[in-house]
Amino acid sequence: MTDVNPLLLLDFYKTTHHEQYPKGLTKLVSYFTPRESRIPGTDTLIMFGLQGFIKTYLIQSFDKNFFARPRQAVTDAYARVLDYTLGRGIVDYGKIAALHRLGYLPLQIKALDEGLRVPMRTPMFEVTNTHPDFAWLVNTVESLMSCSLWHAMVAANVGYAYRQLVNRYFDISVDADVPRSRALGDFSMRGQESRESAVTTSAAFCLSFVNTATVPAILYLEENYNCDCALEPVAYGAVSTEHSVMSSNFAADGDEISLVRRLLTEIYPDTSFSMVSDSYDYWNLVENILPQCRAEILSHNGFLGVRGDSGDPVEISVQTVFKLWELFGGTTNSKGYKLLDPHLKVIYGDGITLHRTEEIYKRLIAGGFACDNVLLASGSHSMQVLAAPGVLEPFTRDTFGIAVKSTYGEINGKPIFIYKDPKTDERHIKRSHKGCCAVTARGGGLVCADGLTFREAEAYPDNLLKPVFRDGRMLREQSLREIRNLLHEGNF
Repeated sequence: MTDVNPLLLLDFYKTTHHEQYPKGLTKLVSYFTPRESRIPGTDTLIMFGLQGFIKTYLIQSFDKNFFARPRQAVTDAYARVLDYTLGRGIVDYGKIAALHRLGYLPLQIKALDEGLRVPMRTPMFEVTNTHPDFAWLVNTVESLMSCSLWHAMVAANVGYAYRQLVNRYFDISVDADVPRSRALGDFSMRGQESRESAVTTSAAFCLSFVNTATVPAILYLEENYNCDCALEPVAYGAVSTEHSVMSSNFAADGDEISLVRRLLTEIYPDTSFSMVSDSYDYWNLVENILPQCRAEILSHNGFLGVRGDSGDPVEISVQTVFKLWELFGGTTNSKGYKLLDPHLKVIYGDGITLHRTEEIYKRLIAGGFACDNVLLASGSHSMQVLAAPGVLEPFTRDTFGIAVKSTYGEINGKPIFIYKDPKTDERHIKRSHKGCCAVTARGGGLVCADGLTFREAEAYPDNLLKPVFRDGRMLREQSLREIRNLLHEGNF
């Protein structure tokens, strides 16, 4: 699907709206807005992903798969699909040819800065047409825009929630010079719905941490967010075994200790690595095999991450820290909490949730141990589901009531105010803004004013909705570093 005409990446009904709009409609303005939070205690959504979406679809895809192709080939491909699905004569293909003749995408997008935590019912960005013949384009791109953005924004919230948890418990038990951005990682790629979802959500998680197992997330950030992994900490991977490695060596050697020693002395003598340790008998490996490798562990130039991968994540993680202290000892940090010998860490990445992370940290602190004795990783479960005791709520576009709604238009230059306010919607969740909007900073938060004409909104003082895209070109870009600093108030 990488070479598809982007005007076919939409819902069917979008192809027919050109004929349904009021005659003489020369301008349409729509807003992408989170309308309600279904997550208790969370009332903001992190703005992220628009810059990547614009570059990928509104620039690259339109340039390559629409404007660079022969006009007849573009209109024929469009007509073939719609003639055989909606019926001949239903859709006016002249609008497609007219857009191709124009030679550029006549849209403007004004947006809040990526990295802002946006309150509910506050528009994140505005889309409008820049040419009077193409008002129909504004909501034509809605389907692609919505499905490409909502999950990345939710994942940015997930990463931020984990980071706040790390900050809270590291403040209590961990030395100040230990980087919080490396305390937790992302193991989500293999469990995501698609390649694109895996890449964009892992990239969003990297707004709060620099550990990820998703290699293409780094490439996505480099391509779209002005960063370079050779020059700055975009994200880091980790050296690790897996079950096929452990089990095949057991089949070859007849034991587990041979591979442990080979990893420490031959394969990675100068590299930290994690070793999945539960293929057969986890506690036997921890209590019996590791002590037999004491000399190799303590002379290893790096740490061995003892990784459990089954059982109760909380119990396994905490008890492993306690057992390794008993077997190998360690030191005490400046805050009075115990640290394992630096040649050892405990790693867990299966079934980790926000609730379990907090439980692990609480139990470690209660036992007198610093929280950085463990390295935890979030999987696809955290990117897709809100998991807490008694709660298993899947993330969808409706988790934050995200919608793109038209609120303003002009008919032959005359303003019209567009809105919806269903009487059957008793909680008024689907009530839209009316007219154009401006977003300003006030009292440490964001405030939205609506009821404006397009000209009034353009001239509104201190409007945080700033032009980022117009007529096929980026007008303003942010770097990953800028977004991280904005989100974490300079304390990434």
